[in-house]
Amino acid sequence: MLHFEHIEYLWLLAVVAAAGLLWGVTEWRRRRRLEQWADRGMFGRLIPDLSGWRPAVKMALTLMGFALLVVALANPQFGTKIEKSKRAGSDVAICLDVSNSMMAEDLQPNRLERSKRAVTNLLNSLAGDRVSLVVFAGTSYIQMPLTNDYSAAKLFLDQVSCDMIGTQGTAIGDAIEKAMQSFGYGDPDREWVKNKGRAIVVISDGENHEDDAVGAARDAQKEGVRVCTIGMGLPEGTPIPEYNSRGQRTGYKRERGGSIIMTHLNEEMLRDIAEAGNGVYVRASNAGSGLSDITKIIEGMEKEEFGEAVFSAYESRYQYPLVAGLLCLLAEMLINERRNRKWKLFEQ
Repeated sequence: MLHFEHIEYLWLLAVVAAAGLLWGVTEWRRRRRLEQWADRGMFGRLIPDLSGWRPAVKMALTLMGFALLVVALANPQFGTKIEKSKRAGSDVAICLDVSNSMMAEDLQPNRLERSKRAVTNLLNSLAGDRVSLVVFAGTSYIQMPLTNDYSAAKLFLDQVSCDMIGTQGTAIGDAIEKAMQSFGYGDPDREWVKNKGRAIVVISDGENHEDDAVGAARDAQKEGVRVCTIGMGLPEGTPIPEYNSRGQRTGYKRERGGSIIMTHLNEEMLRDIAEAGNGVYVRASNAGSGLSDITKIIEGMEKEEFGEAVFSAYESRYQYPLVAGLLCLLAEMLINERRNRKWKLFEQ
């Protein structure tokens, strides 16, 4: 299968064709002028060294030579060559809180958008590691299974919003369990091998009211999985904006009694989860997410071999048109436009 690595250079072939057309028109006009001055039968007597085919052959070789050089510049490639490469890395599950409290604006533009930026920064720091994405509120689910396609992961991340889960709450424990499932834990069709190459990163404001998140982190740590947490928000508390169906703010969420609901960053809860999971807790801020401690943990984890990636690659074959083009140009230089009197007998 033919493939060009730099197909944009093939447009230069149009320039070569235009040059050939221009030469053809110019040569035709020159012949017409000569015919007005003398008929064809007189050419051989008036201009004995004039050759009818040499200029055409020289121009054809020139055009063919430059055309082949353009093809070589575009680097024609033919498949297929089978290559095998081994990939190794760690497994990282990101648990992202999408409860309504993540719309609070104590972090700009809001906690959720700041969380998504933190995830993007984390993805940019990974190299060969696989990542999964778990979203949670009152319940949780795996939005994206393990992959090392970070572009796809960012596409999934763009779709995250606080409208994804109708059941409100902050079930961090359930999210950690779903993260373990993304690693294959509890799957009857997969053999679970305990190692130190897995980590869970929980990004939340820590207002957990649903389950035993600390116990879930402790259970994960027993299986060799480290649990880190990133706190989103400020401990002082802030109201939760409320929006209509058009995305326009209508005020703040209120309790049944009419008082405005305040959401606070629960750092104590997030620290306890990180401590139980043998991880670290970092607090996000408007200045940055503070991911350096977490990325250091991921970089220092065991790297598991994911197996061999088998794929087809194209092999470059630019050498052939390059050599052919140079030979055409060399041949053009060796041909004289005028007849050689020594060979005149053979041309008649």
